[in-house]
Amino acid sequence: MSARYQQTRFVMSAQKPRDLPPESLPEVAFAGRSNAGKSSALNTLCQQRALARTSKTPGRTQLINFFEVPGTGYLVDLPGYGFARVPAAVKRQWHELIEYYL
Repeated sequence: MSARYQQTRFVMSAQKPRDLPPESLPEVAFAGRSNAGKSSALNTLCQQRALARTSKTPGRTQLINFFEVPGTGYLVDLPGYGFARVPAAVKRQWHELIEYYL
């Protein structure tokens, strides 16, 4: 594993399309169902236990989170699709944000 991944750091979160950073570097997005292990996979890849917040509760990742791999690009942790105990309006907002991002 490249030492660069071990130097990955959190950069920012986006709640709305206007919050997304400009497209300047390559991005690899972690997408999937709620509680599928996207944040855990990112932590494992970077060999950092607490880089991306994890939880046993579905729907904990509610923003698009950007992590910079030095000199390489971004790893992007997306909210999960599927079950989450949040209001329908919040789910719609996630869906719109993710569709805009993709």
